[in-house]
Amino acid sequence: MKHADRIRGFGRERYVLPARQRKEKRFSIRVGDVVREMKLTGLVPAACNALQTREFLESNGLKLVEKSGPKSGQSTTVVYTYEFAGTKPSSPHEHDSWKRLRGALKGVFAELGGGEAYLRDERKNFYPTKEDE
Repeated sequence: MKHADRIRGFGRERYVLPARQRKEKRFSIRVGDVVREMKLTGLVPAACNALQTREFLESNGLKLVEKSGPKSGQSTTVVYTYEFAGTKPSSPHEHDSWKRLRGALKGVFAELGGGEAYLRDERKNFYPTKEDE
């Protein structure tokens, strides 16, 4: 796996997903934190590049709204600020087919009085009665 792929994956897991779960509209990533946590000695430029690529932004549904740091843009002091672009990103690590199925029977259960009522009724009729035998 390339360094850039590892850095993008780390950025997603460590920063993007937690920010999305907290329903934040905006969050920042400091390159120095990524380099330190991943132990990327001598790979500051790789971290800077990976965190601003179109691939990172599109795969996470992000928009880069601010970049602060030195003019070179290649420093541990660089901070990228992102906003969520509004559409939920697709991820190769997520089970897309499961996500599509999730909630598919919501309407059916509602017609049956809800999921709990459905399960109660199924359990009640699980074992045959003397009349059924």
